Amino acid sequence: MKKTGELYAGKAKTVHTTEDPDLLVLEFRDDTSAFDGERVEQLARKGRVNNQFNGYVMEKLQAAGVATHFVKQLSPNESLVRNLQMIPVECVVRNRAAGSLCRRLGIAEGQELTPPVFEFFLKNDALHDPMINDSHIATFGWASEHEVQQMKDLTLQVNSVLQALFANGGMILVDYKLEFGRFKDKIVLGDEFSPDGCRLWDAQTLEKMDKDRFRQNLGNVIESYENVGQRIGIQFE
Repeated sequence: MKKTGELYAGKAKTVHTTEDPDLLVLEFRDDTSAFDGERVEQLARKGRVNNQFNGYVMEKLQAAGVATHFVKQLSPNESLVRNLQMIPVECVVRNRAAGSLCRRLGIAEGQELTPPVFEFFLKNDALHDPMINDSHIATFGWASEHEVQQMKDLTLQVNSVLQALFANGGMILVDYKLEFGRFKDKIVLGDEFSPDGCRLWDAQTLEKMDKDRFRQNLGNVIESYENVGQRIGIQFE
C-alpha cells in the first residue's frame, strides 16, 4: 500500500494517508514519552516491537469477535489500518490498583479490584486527560448513549480475552486504556494495544514489565516489552 502523505504525527506514532481513503498506514516510531509529553526519549527497537505486539494482540481480539481497525502488518514498524473517525475518549479498565487510582483514592498499589473499575478520560494532553463520565460525553456530543454502551461492553470483552492471554504467560494485566472510533457507522477499536498503554506485572514477582519502567527509570524498557511479547507467543522480527 503506497503512502500518499502524512495525516498526523503523535507522540510515538505517525499516521499516513494512502490511495484508498478508507485505509491508513500507522507507523510506530522509537519515540517514548511520559507525563503528557514532558519527557521524550528515543529507545532503539521500540517502534518495531510495539508494531508487532499490537498486530498480534489485535488479531487475537478479532478472533474473539472484537472489531478492530487493524488490517495487516506491512513491515516491522508499519501496519495497514482502517481510517476511523476517532472518539476523543479513553476507556480505562483497572483490575488492580495502580497509578492515578492510588493517588486519587489513597488505595494501596496492587489491591485487587473486583469487579474491575471502569473509567472514562478525555483524550487531551493539554488538559492532562481529565476524568469524565457518561454525562460529559452526552452533553458535549463526543458519542451517543448507544456508542458509550458499546465502548463499555467492548472494553470489558477485551478484558476477558487479554486477562487470560497474559495469565497464560505468567503475567497480571493490571490496567489498560483503549480508544474507539467509527467506521461505516460501526464502533471499532482503534489506536494500539502495547505495553505503552497498559500495566503488566510478573505474576510471581510483581515486577513491572510495561511503560512504568520508563516512567520510573527502572531500565530495560524494550527488553521487558520483548519479554512480555515472547511470553504470549510473539516472535519478533
